[in-house]
Amino acid sequence: MPNTEYLKIPKERVGVLIGPHGKTKETIEKTTETIIDVDSEAGSIAISPQEDAKDPLAVWKARYMVKAIGRGFNPDIALKLIDDDVMLEIINLPDYVGKSKKAVLRQKGRIIGKDGKTRDIITEMTGTYVSIYGKTVSIIGEMEHLQIAKEAVEMILDGARHKTVYSFLERKKQEMKLREIKMGPSYILKD
Repeated sequence: MPNTEYLKIPKERVGVLIGPHGKTKETIEKTTETIIDVDSEAGSIAISPQEDAKDPLAVWKARYMVKAIGRGFNPDIALKLIDDDVMLEIINLPDYVGKSKKAVLRQKGRIIGKDGKTRDIITEMTGTYVSIYGKTVSIIGEMEHLQIAKEAVEMILDGARHKTVYSFLERKKQEMKLREIKMGPSYILKD
């Protein structure tokens, strides 16, 4: 059995993790068969498996759900991480732009776009969820879609024009649609 996992989340996100009357925490515990201990003062979280837990990855899944909530995601979106195909990617902005607060703020603004347009386009074109919180950009989605969204965010961080990023996303969306169409009949034949 996996041991207890420890992590910290921002103190202002602890309330979101616990949820109204403890419902969110309870839902994560039930879904992942784990026990989550929260230290509200420090933002420290300990996640242990329940004795009868069947999924050997339950603690890891709960850890990623808690991490996602800590990075600004709505708990309903974080719960999607129970699916083995859904993953969380966290991009640390200072790794790309250095420690300058102005540079981090400027890049966050570019990723969000005017009235949230750029983030919405990335989300819509890739079928992922994007959260910009603190000094990070986090993405939740299926592996292939997540990689495309991550690449789009990295293009913006590298200074690409929004128009270029939108074209890239459009092309990738078309490629995914074509692949789905080509793979469709082979799935039908297997049944």
